[in-house]
Amino acid sequence: MIVGAAIVRGGSLLVQQRAYPPEVAGRWELPGGRVEPGETEPEALRRECVEELGVEITVGTRVGADVPLRSNLVLRVYSAELTDPDARPKALEHKGVRWIDATALDDLRWLPADLELLPALHELLEA
Repeated sequence: MIVGAAIVRGGSLLVQQRAYPPEVAGRWELPGGRVEPGETEPEALRRECVEELGVEITVGTRVGADVPLRSNLVLRVYSAELTDPDARPKALEHKGVRWIDATALDDLRWLPADLELLPALHELLEA
């Protein structure tokens, strides 16, 4: 299981740009990663956001449907908020991070799995 965080603040979504591997470098994705043995999905998301962004999050509800990645692996996304609304996420493992609004969602070069979530992300930001 891979989990992703749709972190929203003030109507904007936090996205991060991949630095590696070379075939996806420069593409955009939601923060997150693999659920490790013994972790719940929210625990994995909280750990990944500390590792990747240096911020604590509060995990909310599911966003969109599961996105199949390969036969035994899916991406599941949850809404999230920064625990400290004034925290400044940093690109600790990625090329960059930025906040975007709903009008910019369709303009990014997303990873294929995240691209499938665009309708649900529009709904989340426009709610």
